[in-house]
Amino acid sequence: MDKRPLSWLRGNLMWIRLLRIIALFWILILSLSTLEYLSFKNDTDFLRFKAEAVKSGWYLPAFYSHIFGSSVILLLGFFQFIKRWHHYKTLHRILGKVYILGILFFAAPGAYLMTFFINRGAGVFASFIIQNTLWITFTIMAWAYIRKGDVNNHIFMMRRSYALAFAAVTLRFYIWLFSVLGNGVAFENNYLIIAFLSWVPNLLLVEWMNYRDKQRVPAMQAPAP
Repeated sequence: MDKRPLSWLRGNLMWIRLLRIIALFWILILSLSTLEYLSFKNDTDFLRFKAEAVKSGWYLPAFYSHIFGSSVILLLGFFQFIKRWHHYKTLHRILGKVYILGILFFAAPGAYLMTFFINRGAGVFASFIIQNTLWITFTIMAWAYIRKGDVNNHIFMMRRSYALAFAAVTLRFYIWLFSVLGNGVAFENNYLIIAFLSWVPNLLLVEWMNYRDKQRVPAMQAPAP
């Protein structure tokens, strides 16, 4: 009996687990970094850098809404994609609703408003506007599909939604990486590159995953929650 397919499968599962551990590590780093803002003081490093935006009166509510909302949905979304959690259907539905509401009423609106205070040029502005618009669109569509009982398309849309949520992690990862390489975000075009790099590859990856699953997964139907 040829054991190569089984070995290949085990090898891929090992890599998937490793990538999940790395993803969770960065999610926790990002989430823990927001704890310093629980003091709601304006003298933290980042808010000092955004002093002019803070003076507008609009930036702080958007900032807190986005960072705290994103931290919650990143953690919830991560565990929503673990199949063993799907056995707890009531919990899965409750966490799914919190995820969707967290995006639509906190994380995405905050991100929209913060975009107007970036001042990094039209390209960066366009990147974040497109990302946030797609984020909201995919999230609403994921909710609409599960209401119809269309599980497959719900999963595909949730993957797209989470890929864009995870851009909060990859954005900071690339800022860190560019800083390690020596230029940080000070070089004229670096932030433009980082802005698109933070979410476009994420979306391309899940598009490949969705395409792969459409070729091999039979249609599944489930009653609407």
